[in-house]
Amino acid sequence: MSARRPLREVIAEHGLAARKSLGQHFLLDPNLLARIVREAGPLAGRHVIEIGPGPGGLTRALLDAGVASVTAIERDPRCVAALADLVAESGGRLRVIEADALTVPAASLVPPPRAIVANLPYNIATPLLVGWLREIAAYESLTLMFQAEVAERITASPGSPGYGRLAVLAQWVADARIVLRLPPRAFTPPPKVASAVVRLVPRQDQPRCDLFSAMERVTAAAFGQRRKMLRAALKSLGEAEALLAAAGIAADRRAETLSVAEFDRLARLMLARRPPAPPMR
Repeated sequence: MSARRPLREVIAEHGLAARKSLGQHFLLDPNLLARIVREAGPLAGRHVIEIGPGPGGLTRALLDAGVASVTAIERDPRCVAALADLVAESGGRLRVIEADALTVPAASLVPPPRAIVANLPYNIATPLLVGWLREIAAYESLTLMFQAEVAERITASPGSPGYGRLAVLAQWVADARIVLRLPPRAFTPPPKVASAVVRLVPRQDQPRCDLFSAMERVTAAAFGQRRKMLRAALKSLGEAEALLAAAGIAADRRAETLSVAEFDRLARLMLARRPPAPPMR
């Protein structure tokens, strides 16, 4: 196998000036890329999904880690073209799909055991994560780079400034922790903010789709008016005070003081008191 060309040469040849509209910030340091892959845990024999591979730095590190395959979803046709040599070199282990990751049912792309490892485009990172949380049991792990502020919101504890809907949803279905922090200078071009890698490992017991939908409704209501007491914030759900009483939660508390377990009680009680929502499509 011939030596791989430096990533900066690939970027120059294909005119891969990072586009702000696509949330692109390329990580080129091979040592940092290898570190991210190590933080993802054992990947040998796994089928890995990558979002926004760009020029292929993380893709290279994944292939070098002995994965069974990498399926990379890339919206930018310039990057798809830039990955052609790596596809040819991979011996069938790398597939590149030109698509918007928000429209692709990721778990259907590869067989188990599956994992997602990605330096996510900043502008779609949160909606991507929420979508994957709904089906997180399909994966062994998710190892994802976010803006540091978003990573801290995912891993925040009750009562902390960042604690909100994203923390509850993520920690309800997974063990979530920050495993690596990176300064802006690690990227080309440097973003205006620091970044952090979060690893999420699914919990053994996972909610049904209708319960996940109920949790989304409860957390949206509770944190949508987070300065209000829960008796007022949950008013849109109907019979808020009765719901809180049944859950053993004081009506004058605020959303940021509730534990994930308390939100779980609220979601289960709300679901039990109402007809189930239509299944998600």
